[in-house]
Amino acid sequence: MDLITVQSARVARTRGDLALAPGEVVIGGGTWLYSEPQQATGVVDLLGMPWAPVTRIDEFLSIAATCTIASLRELPDSPLFRQCADSLLASWKVQGVATVGGNIALSLPAGPMTSLAVALDATLVLWTATSERSVPAVDFVTGVQRNLLGPGEVIRSIEIPLASLERTGFRRISLSPLGRTGTLVIARPGVVTVSGGTERPHQVHFDTAEELIRGIDALDDWYDDAHGAPDWRRAMSLRFALELLEELR
Repeated sequence: MDLITVQSARVARTRGDLALAPGEVVIGGGTWLYSEPQQATGVVDLLGMPWAPVTRIDEFLSIAATCTIASLRELPDSPLFRQCADSLLASWKVQGVATVGGNIALSLPAGPMTSLAVALDATLVLWTATSERSVPAVDFVTGVQRNLLGPGEVIRSIEIPLASLERTGFRRISLSPLGRTGTLVIARPGVVTVSGGTERPHQVHFDTAEELIRGIDALDDWYDDAHGAPDWRRAMSLRFALELLEELR
């Protein structure tokens, strides 16, 4: 789609280039930005920033926000990378352009990169031209297309503890073979992440199956749209969580 309001475009190459003029928006892969009408008067392309797609730092795997979903998919560290990448309702062409940080910043309920980051206890590093802060991925998305990004902030990287990659389980369902996610459940020992079917991702910590059931029962923001009714999303999330509990045992 043509962005008819845009009057300027520039490529960010240094941190100082992240200072946005009024009306400017940042662009990563741009697969969403160019899919809907926008009110932006300028775009700032983050792909010029000298960020390595993936860096291993001590006990962490650092994923640059500009890392493409296709690149993430090929990482050998965990099957979750491939499973979450393939949960994106997109062709391989889009996966080759769409970025991990862009999918998280969009903050849609069915955003699989958000699900991945939350499930692996990741921390998001947020930058402006002059400041930096870190927030837990589980707290970042606050609602449908709402998050903790402040004015002028961008996601710099997603920091994943290597220990979180050791034992995982994955379930996803949609109403049609190529449909948008109805619910997506990821499990690690003692914690289940429910997303896709809720307005924001949720972690349920538990020691017993009864605690797991109570935790999912307590969720109260099941999403209601053409891709699934709330009662169906809840029932399938609970079923998947209990299946994964047995699988990880």
